[in-house]
Amino acid sequence: MQKEINKTIEVLKKGGIILYPTDTIWGIGCDATNKDAVSRIYEIKKRVENKTLISLVCNTIMIDKFTDSKQLKLSVPKKPTTVIYQNVSGLARNLIASDNTAAFRITDDKFCQALIDSFGSPLTSTSANISGEANPKQFSEISEEIKNNVDYIVNLRHDELMTTPSTILMINEDGSITKMR
Repeated sequence: MQKEINKTIEVLKKGGIILYPTDTIWGIGCDATNKDAVSRIYEIKKRVENKTLISLVCNTIMIDKFTDSKQLKLSVPKKPTTVIYQNVSGLARNLIASDNTAAFRITDDKFCQALIDSFGSPLTSTSANISGEANPKQFSEISEEIKNNVDYIVNLRHDELMTTPSTILMINEDGSITKMR
């Protein structure tokens, strides 16, 4: 696994796009602070930029770097959960919605945790499909168009079935929580 982490970090540091297994699905990702790399993901997916992407982090400390530290922080749930935070800064501008919110998920995947921790920055994560098409449930279902447009494909878990979407919660300005999905 360390060999894959090292190769992946090399690509990410150069502004590259990766295809990688996460705790929910196969994802397309990049350095969440690199605006040009994020733009490439939108192009690869043929997705409009006003439909924002999530960022994977390895712990709450990383969320604190990009959000208002006075906000409520949720404990790490057992099921993959994406949380939309208010007053976000420091991410690539095209990852922050027009209302100044952004979505983060603390990944529970060992590879993703080690990768993000070693890289030191959040990674974008979006399903490995063209926008509007079905999410691939395993690596073999990812289109050649997606595979051919990324800079690196992580060589792990190609035979694993992945079907668990994350729950999505929003922390509102008043501190209340709204379940979005």
